[in-house]
Amino acid sequence: MSIVFVPKKLRGKAKINQETIQRLLDENDQLIRCITEYMQKGRAVECVQYQQILHRNIVYLATIADASPDDTPPVTNCSSSNASTPALNGHEGTQ
Repeated sequence: MSIVFVPKKLRGKAKINQETIQRLLDENDQLIRCITEYMQKGRAVECVQYQQILHRNIVYLATIADASPDDTPPVTNCSSSNASTPALNGHEGTQ
């Protein structure tokens, strides 16, 4: 059973830590392997339940990520070849 299943009385009270996130990522890895195996065997109907759990886990992880403070600077894409690269770690970019 997925660790995302939490009784209603405990929802919102669970502590989110790196261990919980890693367990979800490991579970997602296993779900993807199961889905792939079933698909290769032509058993697509059996994949549906695993796909639903995987989807719920991904949405849950995305919700955690959205609620987390953003401590990394945004990545910028330079479309002009003449533009200098953004400064990184206090160093000026080069052309």
